[in-house]
Amino acid sequence: MLDKCVVESNILEFKDKVAKLSAGVCREVAIVAATKTQPKELLDFIAEKSLLTDVGENRVQEFVEKYDPSSGLNYHIIGQLQSNKVKYVAGKVVLIHSLDRYSLADEIQKQSEKRGIVSDCLVEINMGSELSKGGVDPDGLYAFVDGLRKYGNIRVKGIMSVMPNVEINALIGYYKKFAALFSGLQAMRDGNVSPDICSCGMSNDYAPAIEYGGSNMVRPGRVLFGARNQ
Repeated sequence: MLDKCVVESNILEFKDKVAKLSAGVCREVAIVAATKTQPKELLDFIAEKSLLTDVGENRVQEFVEKYDPSSGLNYHIIGQLQSNKVKYVAGKVVLIHSLDRYSLADEIQKQSEKRGIVSDCLVEINMGSELSKGGVDPDGLYAFVDGLRKYGNIRVKGIMSVMPNVEINALIGYYKKFAALFSGLQAMRDGNVSPDICSCGMSNDYAPAIEYGGSNMVRPGRVLFGARNQ
């Protein structure tokens, strides 16, 4: 694990960079730290020092091991979510970032209804139609969201994507399309469709995500914590 002083310096430097980018687009940008493989000790340090308010886990098992309701942190699930793991996160995370199929929506609805809660979710979009990634096809986004209107215990808060690893001009093109999709989704606002979050951009691409993708939520990991431990 990186020295805590280095982590603190990295976080403060990143927050400053995001603040400057935010000012340039006149839009607040939230930071959800991707804490995959990072120890709970590090999350405790972040909370104790009030360095960040939001952390995101890719794996449910890691989330369960690190979750501490007394920490004051907001927890997110930012990775692919299996339907049989929903019961471990429902009511504990503030946002599920990877809703991309109705079978998953069925289980989120079931577990949320059982707990008497409404679960906030982002629809994940597979912008590059990559077989290795989850997410709905960009052309099918609006129809998919329409199909989510029947779920009374799910609230669609916006969209999320992990962009393809391509050269910068192609990446900007993907981000412009993503921003346009978000704008169209906002026009669908009604009932449980309440799109306020446009989540894209990680350690390598947060700047173009904010500038071209309309991002108001980024998910950095390596830039804050260094290379993953495993």
